[in-house]
Amino acid sequence: MKYDTIIIGGGMGGLVTGINLLRQGQKVVIISAGQSALHFNSGSFGLYGHHDGKDVVDNPLELIATLHESHPYGKVGIDNIRRYIPQVRPLFADAGISLYGDERRNHYRLTPIGMFKPAWLSMEGYATVADSSSLPWGKTLLVNISGYLDFYPQFIARGLEKAGIETVSRTFTLDSLQHLRKSATEMRATNMARVLDGKVILDVSHHINRFVDETGATTVVMPAVVGLFDESPVKVLREQVKVPLYMVSTIPMSVGGMRAQMKLRTWFHSHGGTYLLGDTVTGGTISGGRLKEIHTANLSDMPLAADNYVIASGSFLSHGLEANPDRVFEPIFGLDVVADADRPDWCAPDLYKEQNFEHYGIVTDESLRASHHGVTIDNLFAVGAVIGGCNALKEESGAGITLMTSFKVSEQILNGKKGGKL
Repeated sequence: MKYDTIIIGGGMGGLVTGINLLRQGQKVVIISAGQSALHFNSGSFGLYGHHDGKDVVDNPLELIATLHESHPYGKVGIDNIRRYIPQVRPLFADAGISLYGDERRNHYRLTPIGMFKPAWLSMEGYATVADSSSLPWGKTLLVNISGYLDFYPQFIARGLEKAGIETVSRTFTLDSLQHLRKSATEMRATNMARVLDGKVILDVSHHINRFVDETGATTVVMPAVVGLFDESPVKVLREQVKVPLYMVSTIPMSVGGMRAQMKLRTWFHSHGGTYLLGDTVTGGTISGGRLKEIHTANLSDMPLAADNYVIASGSFLSHGLEANPDRVFEPIFGLDVVADADRPDWCAPDLYKEQNFEHYGIVTDESLRASHHGVTIDNLFAVGAVIGGCNALKEESGAGITLMTSFKVSEQILNGKKGGKL
């Protein structure tokens, strides 16, 4: 089976790369072993939110321009980043995902534990503010569903009250949710979102409006348990409630993240892409500085071949990187990895300090091509968290790095094809 490009990993990096290639007429397949990090998404994407212990609000791009060339952003290049950023929101909008934000100034998202963290782009309806030191909400009503354990209004109340916001809390339930109460494992955000749709949204708004009248609240905050398949239930609910209503992400699974995953995947599939879900790449043949073919668990006797390959398998969370007592390694091809040789150096005794393993990833050149036994593989590119050289968690930069490297790799592949070589 022959393709123009084979992408290993079906998360945001793999899908955005695949979409960009499909738009230019390539034949693309994505191989995905299972769920991606989008299922843990907060409803917001970070570009660069934290530097030297301080939040980055004004001009994140100015700081990105100063990063070392070994940083993924350094390999993408600031001029390229400035070109790619205006393309992000239209790509997501084309897939049915509305985002707002400005790369010139971060806004702040409200976290599930009542803190505010800087963000670049956020999905419509999520709780964000322009300035975390001056909240515009007034008296805030925190609404939860009775028996729902993955949302903690008391934490949010504590955070808002520290910022000078008066809060009140209320809970409600609906007959349509009763069947989920048979098991605690069924009272999850994604399961409830399947029910909280259509006419049921009007019942939800009725309860919230009753609480607003009772408490005199001027703002409502509730868990993100609406809008699994599209944004329309979120829009309807916000229109029906008398005062501004915002949502906060919950313990995974994430409704907004799953919606983004499904929308991107639907766009990819509907425009001719092949998405092999539930399959795992087990290895490949590397010869003469090129990856010739790959093998998967489900197609063991049928190798897949392409002109170019992209590895978007993520970091330790998604097994794009693995570790045993002796070493850190990339498990599919045995690619070269940036990691300390001695295990005691992988992490610090203090859990709250920056950990060295958070910087680990595969070795890539300035074109984001991967290295194998010291040799750059001409047609194997890397995107997202599998790349080493930064601490995306501390920087609040994970989504931005994934998006910018995806745009660069897709451009590299397309330019290489047009020019006859990479």
